Amino acid sequence: MPSKPIPGSSGEVLTCLPSAYVPHAATGLLHLPRFLAKCEYVKKHGALPASYAKNYQRGMDRFLCQHLGVEPAAVEKIVHECLEAGQDEAERDRQLRVLFPADLRVAAWNRDYVQKGMTPGGREFLAEALTAMGCADRVGQIVSVVDLIEFDEGRLA
Repeated sequence: MPSKPIPGSSGEVLTCLPSAYVPHAATGLLHLPRFLAKCEYVKKHGALPASYAKNYQRGMDRFLCQHLGVEPAAVEKIVHECLEAGQDEAERDRQLRVLFPADLRVAAWNRDYVQKGMTPGGREFLAEALTAMGCADRVGQIVSVVDLIEFDEGRLA
């Protein structure tokens, strides 16, 4: 039987975050729902657990924002202001569309996103992460950073 992560090996796991493979309903962008959910979590709880805080507005959040040509803090600001004003997701998404470029290049981003970690350096990172999680037997099965996220959060067996 394939191994599962040692509980706590990657830090606290937030199962409330959406799957990395769920596209944003209004744009089709992968990862955007996760970034927005992390922004909401920060607003409601003051901070993310350390295991998520280390990559908040960095890592995949930053890669997405670089793709869009916006600063992660600008996205967070919209999310926080909409929450403070009691505005719904439709209004938040409307404001995000104003911030984002007209051409989101969704297919290019989604393709690049699901392939993160498939370079020699990425495979090394995945091997180290899986070994630290007690899952060295999964090296070669978990082939992308997105799969690693899904695996760590219990959505990938």
